[in-house]
Amino acid sequence: MDETPSPATPDDEVFDSRRERRWRLAVGADENALAESDRKLSAALTALYGDGDAGKKGRGGLGRSSPRAIAHWIGDIRSFFPQHVVQVVQKDAFERLGLKRMLMEPEFLAAVEQNVNLVADLVSLRGAMPEKTRALARAVIGEIVAKLMERLERKTAEALRGALDRSRRTFRPRYRDIDWPRTIGANLRHYQPEYKTVVPERLIGFMRRQRRLVDLDEIVLCVDQSGSMASSVIYASIFAAVMASIPVVRTRLVCFDTAVADLTDDLADPVEVLFGIQLGGGTDINQAVAYCAERIERPLKAHLVLITDLYEGGDEDDLLRRLAALARSGVNIIVLLALTDQGQPGYSESTAAKVAALGIPAFACTPDMFPDMMATALRRADIAAWAAGADIKLARAKEG
Repeated sequence: MDETPSPATPDDEVFDSRRERRWRLAVGADENALAESDRKLSAALTALYGDGDAGKKGRGGLGRSSPRAIAHWIGDIRSFFPQHVVQVVQKDAFERLGLKRMLMEPEFLAAVEQNVNLVADLVSLRGAMPEKTRALARAVIGEIVAKLMERLERKTAEALRGALDRSRRTFRPRYRDIDWPRTIGANLRHYQPEYKTVVPERLIGFMRRQRRLVDLDEIVLCVDQSGSMASSVIYASIFAAVMASIPVVRTRLVCFDTAVADLTDDLADPVEVLFGIQLGGGTDINQAVAYCAERIERPLKAHLVLITDLYEGGDEDDLLRRLAALARSGVNIIVLLALTDQGQPGYSESTAAKVAALGIPAFACTPDMFPDMMATALRRADIAAWAAGADIKLARAKEG
């Protein structure tokens, strides 16, 4: 019998490579022998569990780090592990490194950058927080959300309610529609020297262009809440809350991983919405789109904005069939691969190409561009032309 070993297959080589990588991480190999991503992984775990030397207590040094370093560590952990592992590691960090105590100190949250990423960190940690800490985190999230809404609300409302028509004038304008140069010019004779100001007797302003409400009916934001989409789901929740306050549209917010959560009833309180999302977990886009499809009452007046990186863990073929059927029924579908300040997503290029082949636009969008994009969608104007004008790259269908 020939006992010559059979040649190694590619699968064997992959297995050996993975096994070697695991051993390097397990025994604490020299950092120079690790890939960059593995060095970050090793550093993140060492900070919590120590370097594993028998003569040491196995306790890391994260608890003595600055708040900014801890916030960065939280982000690293979330990028390395699936959600169920992240929850275990974060709970260990709270217990071993005194993070509960640090989060109870206002100085900690004051020192960390107050932005969407902090909101994501606090939302993902809420399950491990004591009740008092959760109340403090809710207050901090409320402050950040209030600032974001102040930045985004006016532009969004303007886009949905109607833009200014600068070709027509009115003498009874709303305060924010006043044409101040013309108003001051027309009232110069009413200048008050003692006050060094003009007291206008007649206001001149811009009229609003009234849009037909036929398309301003139903907006469904269907948002992937897997870990990689953290910033997107937070921005989407804020926009949903803004749009829900505008009476000319009906807004529904649906978040999903492998389960579906309809947060529409909470839209009056954006902070409550954010505490209702579950960052992390798997992804079943098809199930979420099916849920939304069942709740669309009038397809010709419906706009489905699907916010996801398109890494489908469910039935991709059924997802594509469902999207095609919705588009044929008249639903205006847009796929946002990210809704982030960076606007540079990682996404499934193959699935995006298949979506594009259905005639459904797929692209990334920044929060500042979202109101204009939404206004374009509500007019059922050419999204591709809008994206080209905004220098946004759309996903393309594969040729052939």
